[in-house]
Amino acid sequence: MAEEADSTDFAGFYTASATRVVGYLYVVLGSLAEAEDAAQEAYTRAWLRWSRVRGYDDPEAWVRTVGFRVAMSAWRKTRNRLSAHRTSGGSSVHVPDLSPDRLVVVDALRRIPAEQRRALVLFHMLGLTVTEISDETGAPVGTVKARLSRGRKALAPYVSEFADDEDDNQQSTGFAKKGMVSGA
Repeated sequence: MAEEADSTDFAGFYTASATRVVGYLYVVLGSLAEAEDAAQEAYTRAWLRWSRVRGYDDPEAWVRTVGFRVAMSAWRKTRNRLSAHRTSGGSSVHVPDLSPDRLVVVDALRRIPAEQRRALVLFHMLGLTVTEISDETGAPVGTVKARLSRGRKALAPYVSEFADDEDDNQQSTGFAKKGMVSGA
């Protein structure tokens, strides 16, 4: 009976949060397939530890963190494979058909450090506060603020909307304007 209640509880959690988690990972990674894979792995790990995870203040933050770590690990492996492929004379990587605006933002995000990218996506896409990002990432509040500021400045050369916002601490950026993730 308790197992059935756990199953129902987890199913509700999954239904309520999966779209946001996949959307967050998509923007961080730039690939829906990779985002779905990382989210699936994160939710599998959450299910295996559900009796503990459901007691956390924010189980969704735990899943996002695990998904991010899984994705970064996979990304490192992929980057190494692509590097080896390029040095061996392989062809270029095919990018699926996406809107030009999405491609610009995703490409720009890929060009900045992962921790800056993560902070920007959590702040601008998911609407987390600096304190919530600090709690989720384990970084001090000052570090989160620095990552947001440096991330915006790093994106400026790649995404024109960021050029005007470079020195501002505005909450609205090209992320929200572009509608990069629905339901996030």
